[in-house]
This record gives sequence, structure tokens and C-alpha cells, in this order.
Amino acid sequence: MSLLFSLLVEVLTIYSYIIIIYIFMSWFNAQQTSLGNFFARICEPYLEPFRRIIPPLGMIDISPIVALLVLQLARGGIRQIQYWLI
Repeated sequence: MSLLFSLLVEVLTIYSYIIIIYIFMSWFNAQQTSLGNFFARICEPYLEPFRRIIPPLGMIDISPIVALLVLQLARGGIRQIQYWLI
């Protein structure tokens, strides 16, 4: 059971890094590459609900920051559940 929780935390951590890379790719207009399209297919389904709730502030989109915060909270929650079960 502990292995399952650890694996889930690692997957969420990797997904957070993928979102960060996707954000940097948007700054450099590299989203039109094949790697950018791959990251868009992975990240956009998760980021879309946050973009519907949080409107952009001018040219700044803060929804990925909130999405990363939610992932961080989920990782913390999983670690806490793992602690309670051990």
C-alpha cells in the first residue's frame, strides 16, 4: 500500500514538472513543435477547468499557478493519508 501512495506522489510530481515545462514553452512560443503538441495534449485537459474559473489578468494567465498549487495540495494530502495508514 505504501508503494502505491509513493508511486502516486511521484506521478503527481512528474506531472507538475511537465506543466512547468509547458508554461515555459508558451513563453518562448515553442508550443507549435511536436513536443509542444504532446505537452498540450497532456496538460490542457487539466488546465482547462482552472482557465474557465480564473480569468487572465491582461496578458498574464495565473491559472497554471493555481493548478500547480492544487497538485501540491493533492501530494500533501496523499502523504498525510499514507502517514495515517502506516
